[in-house]
Amino acid sequence: MKNAELNQRRQQATPRGVGVMCGFYAERAENATLWDVEGNQVIDFAAGIAVLNTGHRHPKVLAAIEQQLQAFTHTAYQIVPYESYVSLAERINQRAPIDGPCKTAFFTTGAEAVENAVKIARAHTGRPGIITFGGGFHGRTYMTMALTGKVAPYKLGFGPFPGSVFHGQYPNALHGVSTQDAMNSLDRIFKADIDPKQVAAIVLEPVQGEGGFNVAPAEFIQALRTLCDEHGILLVADEVQTGFARTGKLFAMEHYDSKPDLITMAKSLAGGMPLSAVAGRAEVMDAPAPGGLGGTYAGNPLAVAAAHAVMDVIDEEQLCQRAQRLGHHLVEVLQQARASCPAIAEIRAQGSMVAVEFNDPASGQPSAEFTRQVQQKALQEGLLLLSCGVHGNVIRFLYPLTIPEEQFTKALGILSRALAE
Repeated sequence: MKNAELNQRRQQATPRGVGVMCGFYAERAENATLWDVEGNQVIDFAAGIAVLNTGHRHPKVLAAIEQQLQAFTHTAYQIVPYESYVSLAERINQRAPIDGPCKTAFFTTGAEAVENAVKIARAHTGRPGIITFGGGFHGRTYMTMALTGKVAPYKLGFGPFPGSVFHGQYPNALHGVSTQDAMNSLDRIFKADIDPKQVAAIVLEPVQGEGGFNVAPAEFIQALRTLCDEHGILLVADEVQTGFARTGKLFAMEHYDSKPDLITMAKSLAGGMPLSAVAGRAEVMDAPAPGGLGGTYAGNPLAVAAAHAVMDVIDEEQLCQRAQRLGHHLVEVLQQARASCPAIAEIRAQGSMVAVEFNDPASGQPSAEFTRQVQQKALQEGLLLLSCGVHGNVIRFLYPLTIPEEQFTKALGILSRALAE
């Protein structure tokens, strides 16, 4: 089987709307390595878009899934419940940075978690309005498309979107947006678009994912918490991409003193199995009536078993600490590369949630073209990198936190050469 032949078959069989980045097809994977159908080997710094913090096919995750496979694969938790769902909720309730008693409900995808957070917030407050931020990404369903602050490719041709959703500015020092500017944009929304007493929730990513790994300043989170408390608005942290040790803490909100009312999570929660969750203050989570939350596959037992194993691996292998160490090393390499790569405009990092932004050195404008060249050069040497950012001029690094040291060093060598060329 050849990649080119599979590519032709894909184009005939599947719609162009399902965009595919790579021209090669996976055959097997192990930890931070992918092999394609032609036997080529790639170091995976994409990890299924931040899904594999514990690597491809971690032995503990595999064993947990296999054990559950022998028991049962599906009952629909809302029909016949099972202990593993309850105990996973208990584990997350203990660890989530939420004030007071916490409760957790499980779903299937990140977008589903965000949709349910909106449902819960509206049920609790009795208000319709939701505020999110430019550059944010929250999913591809209709509600989450409305929340997402990036038009291409997510919103093209799909409108109109659900109403009562408003976008503020997200702080971004490189692009001249201060915390004060961001808070002023919310004030404008309250004056021009919606009374704050009609706003159910403010939803933000503590580190924007698709938006370019922009890290929320501490004073911004504090100001949002104060604003929410003043007007009875819920603060919702979308931790779908930041969760489960990526930032050097189990949740990115642990880097801040202020706590959210609700947290959404998915991606690395179940090490490659489809599972998402909403955790939050117990009285907020209890707002929807019985039957108001759920889904046929929500909290699938195989995925729940995998998530228990993921939580074990993060603790046993000290992946939060390792995320800090690997991220620090990567930042050092990127800073060294600055001398020979004038296109580097900014390096941003929180733990192993690291990104580098590129501008055209001549014009100072964002350079998606340079970003593509770095990706292509790295891939030629066997390193898979992902881009992001509103202008497509950012490379983000999402290697498994379990990557062997030797392989990580090799990958950084490839990266350095791609930047220098």
